[in-house]
Amino acid sequence: MSAVPSPRRRAAGLTVVAGLLLLLLAACDRAAQPSFERPPAPVTVASAVARDVPLYIDAVGKSVANEIVSIQPQISGRIVKIHFTDGADLKQGDPLFTIDPRPLQASVQQAEANVAQNQAQARQAEANTARDQAAVQQALAALTQAKAQLGQAEANVVRDQAQLDNAQAQDRRYAELVRQGYVAREQADQVRTAMETAAATLHADQAMVDNAKAAITAAEATLAQTRAAVVAGQAAVENARASVRANEAAVESARLQLAYTEIRAPIDGRAGQRLVDLGNIVTANTGSLLSIQRIDPIYAEFTVTESDLSEVQRHMQGGRLAVEVRLPDQPDVVIPGTLTFLDNAVQEGTGTIKLRATVPNRERKLWPGRFVNVRLVLGQLSSAVLVPASAPTAAAKGLFVFVVKDDGTAEIRPVTLGQRQGDLVIVASGVKSGERVVINGQIGVTPGGKVRVEEPGGPAKKPAPESAPKP
Repeated sequence: MSAVPSPRRRAAGLTVVAGLLLLLLAACDRAAQPSFERPPAPVTVASAVARDVPLYIDAVGKSVANEIVSIQPQISGRIVKIHFTDGADLKQGDPLFTIDPRPLQASVQQAEANVAQNQAQARQAEANTARDQAAVQQALAALTQAKAQLGQAEANVVRDQAQLDNAQAQDRRYAELVRQGYVAREQADQVRTAMETAAATLHADQAMVDNAKAAITAAEATLAQTRAAVVAGQAAVENARASVRANEAAVESARLQLAYTEIRAPIDGRAGQRLVDLGNIVTANTGSLLSIQRIDPIYAEFTVTESDLSEVQRHMQGGRLAVEVRLPDQPDVVIPGTLTFLDNAVQEGTGTIKLRATVPNRERKLWPGRFVNVRLVLGQLSSAVLVPASAPTAAAKGLFVFVVKDDGTAEIRPVTLGQRQGDLVIVASGVKSGERVVINGQIGVTPGGKVRVEEPGGPAKKPAPESAPKP
């Protein structure tokens, strides 16, 4: 007796058969339909270019006046005239203020009168000294004459003494002869008379010697007196001349003080707002009357980080570095300048170092205290590859660009970027010159997918021919 399958087994078998039939039908249906492919993404492209570009450091700086001078009075007095208007452009030497000069003019005249008086005193002292020097010469002549007279008198004394001695010998001899009766008394009397005459002559000569010595003493006293007068006169001359010099210095000082009544611009520059009015009394070396700032050329001061210092110093060895200054509201207007100052120390706390550029400012575009954008040009990079700044896209693994290949497909390229150059950016690696990169429409592009290149403002380029659908 054969076994009969149960209803449950029959139902299970039918279910399996039905599933197999459905799978076969689905397979046939998929084989009949064509394969699906994503349509090309519309994009805008630009070609990478190679050119020489500058290497630079951008910073925010401030315009600073080349020179700032605060005008202060050097004498006290009343302001009697103002020669400029607020905000005027001044040249060095232009008059600014006049302080009442009359008191100082009187001081100059008084000092000049003192000089004239001292000069007259000096001339009188010089005349007195010349007179005393003449008296010295006369005293010297008198002394010389007295000494000559003394010499002559002493010689006469010697001569007359010899004559007296001879006369005395003759007198004694004739006295003996008279006593012996050999000679008449008259002859003895004549010899006695000659002896007495010789004695009187000798006495007179001795008196002349005494007189000559007294004359010498008197002449020496006169000479000493006249010489003392000469010394005193020379001292008087020196005192008078010193007084002349002192009063001449007083004249110069008074004239200098008088010159200070005319306050003039010490530099070329622009005047600020004056701080005094006509008629105000000012005090010497106290308070400011005006501030003048030289703004052509002008300084652009800025800072760089200490990490950039070595690069700046390295490029400075080749000469002065160029600087480009731009106003925030005129970013397309470049004002060229030159780096002229690098501070001697890094500032504590900020880790920055101050630099200064000198910028011509003939058109007065830069103004002291105004913030500016500063670009310090370090050097030049040759044949750098540039793409529009809108081409790179950020992803989790870094920056990339889509490069459109010749077959119309997009290839993803990781890139390393350098400095921005206006609307372009340097691509250090990842793209070659001449390759086309997507600059708009990246969101619809898939790696390896087709793209449709559109010209800005024009019809889209035809994409590369698509392959036939796969069966």
